[in-house]
Amino acid sequence: MTTTDAALEALALEAGVSTTWQDYRGRPQVVTPEVLRALLAAIELPCATAGELAESRVRLAAEHGRAHWPPLTTGTAGLPVALPAAAAAHTQITVLLEAGGQRTLAVTQAADGTPLLAAIREPGYHQLLVGQGAPPLLAIAPAKAFSLEAVAGRQKMFGLTAQLYSLPRAGDGGIGDFSGLSQLAQAAARRGADALALSPAHALFAGEPDRYAPYSPSSRLFRNPLYADPAAVLGEAALCDALAATGLANKYARLEALPLIDYPQAARAKWQVLRALWQMFSGMLQEGTAPLAQRFQNYRVQGGAHLNEHARFEALHCHHAAQGQRHWHDWPEQARDPHSAAVEAFAQAHSSEVAFHQFAQWLTEESLAAAHASACAAGMKIGLISDLAVGTDTAGSHAWSRPHELLRGVGIGAPPDALAPQGQNWGLTTFSPRALQTMGFAPFLDLLRANLRHAGGIRIDHVLGLRRLWLAPKGAAAGQGAYLRYPMQDLLRLAALESHRHRAIVIGEDLGTLPDGFQDVLADAGVLGLRVLYFQREHKLFVEPPRWSPAAIATPSTHDLPTLAGWWAGRDLDWRTRLGLTDAEEITAEQTEREEGRQCLWSALEYAGLVQGERPAPEAGDAVVDATCAFIARSASPLVLLPVEDLLGLSESPNLPGTTSGHPNWQRRLPVTAEAALESETASAKLAVVQRERGVRQ
Repeated sequence: MTTTDAALEALALEAGVSTTWQDYRGRPQVVTPEVLRALLAAIELPCATAGELAESRVRLAAEHGRAHWPPLTTGTAGLPVALPAAAAAHTQITVLLEAGGQRTLAVTQAADGTPLLAAIREPGYHQLLVGQGAPPLLAIAPAKAFSLEAVAGRQKMFGLTAQLYSLPRAGDGGIGDFSGLSQLAQAAARRGADALALSPAHALFAGEPDRYAPYSPSSRLFRNPLYADPAAVLGEAALCDALAATGLANKYARLEALPLIDYPQAARAKWQVLRALWQMFSGMLQEGTAPLAQRFQNYRVQGGAHLNEHARFEALHCHHAAQGQRHWHDWPEQARDPHSAAVEAFAQAHSSEVAFHQFAQWLTEESLAAAHASACAAGMKIGLISDLAVGTDTAGSHAWSRPHELLRGVGIGAPPDALAPQGQNWGLTTFSPRALQTMGFAPFLDLLRANLRHAGGIRIDHVLGLRRLWLAPKGAAAGQGAYLRYPMQDLLRLAALESHRHRAIVIGEDLGTLPDGFQDVLADAGVLGLRVLYFQREHKLFVEPPRWSPAAIATPSTHDLPTLAGWWAGRDLDWRTRLGLTDAEEITAEQTEREEGRQCLWSALEYAGLVQGERPAPEAGDAVVDATCAFIARSASPLVLLPVEDLLGLSESPNLPGTTSGHPNWQRRLPVTAEAALESETASAKLAVVQRERGVRQ
């Protein structure tokens, strides 16, 4: 190894970039210098030359040095707080408490020399009165995130999961919306459900109606206006007037009748209606004094720079996408800089267009707030559970407006494994851990607050990302990457603090190959894991539900997995065969494994006293689905979540991983409305059994 390579590896390790990793077969792998340089450049520690490498080492050493106070340090209530090295010069520090008052606390040393501040019992964002300039913050978090026990004691609860876009409602224009979600929440609450978990509602791309994958958002700070119900905010008459003005009433009806969402047509129609409503209401909302106008004006003020930047991006993107420039990297150079004179001039010249996108976000926010409020008013103890995607599209609003917060030139994914031997690259970016720390975790806090604002819980997709992420350089194969470490303890503490402030539970999607002890760390932090029926096996036998983890949510399936009826029938295998995603030898092995799985599940249901007699054929799984819902309802988990698709016994899943065409991902509409779905004989029977098994009183 050369001196330069040794220095490169030393910097990588100090910055949290792995230099080695172990593949799924247990074989050690060494990360190449090229990959190390790419990942270090992604966190703004360039190393292309010896000079850059030396400068990056000095910069990182200064950030970790004895003279540096980070903008924010985290700690746990009632425990001594580990302070940065800069605190070693102090024997005591005065803390200005968030709730008022101040306290002077002793600074001691741990055995390893780490400065320790005496314990603070009050959770909150306190100020450390040290150094010059703005006082650094001390975030003191409760030991655990807000709990289900705080919501309902030891009562076992159940709820539903729903793909928001799939919920049909008369007047939704062919794409499910927050009013359809509200109707489902109220219907579910009447049947004893305490939660409704929804698919991501993040902002996508107004200028590209054919981009609709919910886990590839433009921004996770804002919502998708296609989910807004203008009538819920502006009144039914206003929507009728907009439909009349645009001549889209008949088209809305045709789109609503389709079994699959026609996103290009439905999205364009909805955006036309939103623009018509803006023309009708813009003067009153911007200049009026009525309560509705005050709400809009307050929203714009509270949205601040983030809202202004997002609205400017949407206006610019609509303008440039119409000319074929879909990625902001392809825009004219000055338009790529959100702070340039050219962008300012564009925003001034198109001020009404920018305000329109703020209006669209306001309608969406108000619609979501109404949906959560209606769920709670109907009796749900938790209400809505939002879904936080693991990252954002590099072509999106966040990457354009605040690139310094994000990783650059790399893609999030997964290393090679048995299911994806070439590795995975999801085409997304996310926060740079170095940027988070140097910015006092402000981007992460903004993200949590935005997604907890109208929710009683949050599901963090790929929660392993709080500890480490697999990154592959742009242009490299997905398997040619490395892991980047994240400050997990800090992130978990901040999530716990914000969860208590919003009285919202935190769920971590902890599926897949995980480091040893990772789920224990989540449990210790009060973050609920996710236990899916298909993976609850020991020695190929399904684990009895009372033995499932009480520190996790229980569910039959997820959006990336087959429904119960689809799994029993092998619909996912049929799709994989049809689309050529697997060869003949692999599909034969998968079909054999599925047949064994059917027998194992039937045996488990039989042992539990839920079925008897001869096992049904793959195409006749209704009784299996009913019994399996009851089986999962017996879980030791404090909360069971049942997909609406399983309540209805549907065989097709929302998404088929590994496909972007061929399978109608994110396009399926439920066959009936929310009320009809839960009142159907199929769903009613399952709900009655689940209520009984969970001890829910009606």
